[in-house]
Amino acid sequence: MISLKKYILNNGLKVILHKDESTPIVTVNTLYNVGARDEQSDKTGFAHLFEHLMFGGSENIPVFDKPLQIVGGENNAFTNSNFTNYYITLPKENIETALWLESDRMLKLDFSEKKLNIQKNVVIEEYKQRYLNQPYGDVWLLLKPLAYKKHPYRWATIGKDISHIEKAKLKDVKDFFYKYYAPNNAILVVAGNIDFDETEHLINKWFGAINKRNIPERNLPVEPVQNNERKLKVERNVPYDAIFKVYHMCARNDKKYHSTDLLSDILSNGKSSRLYQSLVKEKKLFSDIDAYITGDIDEGLFIISGKLIKNIKMDTAENAINEEINKIKNSVVSDYELNKVKNKIESITVFLEMSVLTKAMNLAYFELIGDANNINNEVKKYLSVSKKQIHTLANEILQEKNCSTLYYYSK
Repeated sequence: MISLKKYILNNGLKVILHKDESTPIVTVNTLYNVGARDEQSDKTGFAHLFEHLMFGGSENIPVFDKPLQIVGGENNAFTNSNFTNYYITLPKENIETALWLESDRMLKLDFSEKKLNIQKNVVIEEYKQRYLNQPYGDVWLLLKPLAYKKHPYRWATIGKDISHIEKAKLKDVKDFFYKYYAPNNAILVVAGNIDFDETEHLINKWFGAINKRNIPERNLPVEPVQNNERKLKVERNVPYDAIFKVYHMCARNDKKYHSTDLLSDILSNGKSSRLYQSLVKEKKLFSDIDAYITGDIDEGLFIISGKLIKNIKMDTAENAINEEINKIKNSVVSDYELNKVKNKIESITVFLEMSVLTKAMNLAYFELIGDANNINNEVKKYLSVSKKQIHTLANEILQEKNCSTLYYYSK
């Protein structure tokens, strides 16, 4: 059970405090409710570019990392389609340094052509290294627009086309900042061995005077139901053929979400899972195979992906996957199989809650999707899933007409 205290400042900043006496480290986590799904289709990659710009210095702090290093702190961030998250960990005695740093860059970044060009070059280089020059690196650049036709999930967080970043103007960047980087579009979590009264005082001191801004109402296009199977074949300079089958699934807050997650685990969570036992160990068709979900806030994707053993034909591999899909659709899973994946989720959750950083990030996320207190109900939701729900869901999701398949051939 994670205990917490929630309140909202007058400027709209949502604050969550969690006391953990087992650690001398404090995490200050700031989540902004903006991700790649909020971008314009002709200006993609901005949420990720902004993650980089946020470390370029603010109005009163020219070098973000320097004060943090002096007090023994570390920081990082990540962006996805749904939100952008920044975190700082440091000794509890130095918590005010973290709050000062985060508040100053929320107040006003130090924008300049020089800093923008530096970060643009960093992102462009990242794009080349991670997506173009790495084996299988462009998979999601291909899969997303194959699976999505209307929703902005159709482009990757790095952007639809790197030219969007190359052409980014200083005005575009400033507009993005003042549009989304505001106290009333953020969730601040402070977790660790903290004193609530003292922490509240410091938060009010550093964040209370920042003015709220006009945040645009999110009105995203709904992805139409997919009624026809989609296929794409590509050749790349990679060592082995690979296959990626993606199916549309429910949104994160849907009642079917936990059943869907467990279904993916039954298929492919560990070496005792169905896909591994059948297609890797017994039939020796794949070197590795996986099933997982994106877990997106809006309707996401259920993915089955695998790398083929050399000289195995793509048709043979795909037919074997489809056989396993038909098995789980045509028969109810056993109590043992379902309890095994439930127990794994329960143990992983308990293990992750030992980290104050993980707790801080998860509290911010659960507040974003509804209420931070719901973090304490997650395991119960998984444990309450029945065999019948898994069976019904498998038949609902794993249909050919709901599937987009990427055939990724080795040259």
